[in-house]
Amino acid sequence: MIRSETPEDYAAVYRVNTLAFESESEAVLVNKLRATYSHISLVAVKDGQIVGHIFFSPVSVESEDANFMALGLAPMAVLPEYQNQGIGSQLIRHGLKECESQGHNVVFVLGHPNYYPRFGFSPAKAKGIGCEYPVPDEVFMVAELKPKALGGRTGLVRYKPEFAEV
Repeated sequence: MIRSETPEDYAAVYRVNTLAFESESEAVLVNKLRATYSHISLVAVKDGQIVGHIFFSPVSVESEDANFMALGLAPMAVLPEYQNQGIGSQLIRHGLKECESQGHNVVFVLGHPNYYPRFGFSPAKAKGIGCEYPVPDEVFMVAELKPKALGGRTGLVRYKPEFAEV
């Protein structure tokens, strides 16, 4: 079952992110972002246990002409013993639907180029959008949740400052 995160879930979400990434960095990032910015945070529950988590937070796309806001998908985590069972895919699908239902039409992700395209993500560079971080073009992707949501807009995606600490 995929549902919205509640304050009672915070400790379990921290654990999921720590175990999935073998580090507390992403868990600390979620705590900082959750406390500061509007966000979308969902959990996957199996047999009464939180086994997965996905988080979307605001990013800005800046250009010489104009700036606009979008969302960044990060992090997405599944407990190691539950990985490769489709839980991450369910989190992404539900998460993107929730983003759209809340009026967000553009989502960026830094992720595996063989995984995220199945959810509608494609290289952002092809759309004229770059990432503030020096990453390979194929791992920085965008999903337009409505056709032509970018409307030809281009620019550089900037994440919240907390991401620089990960």
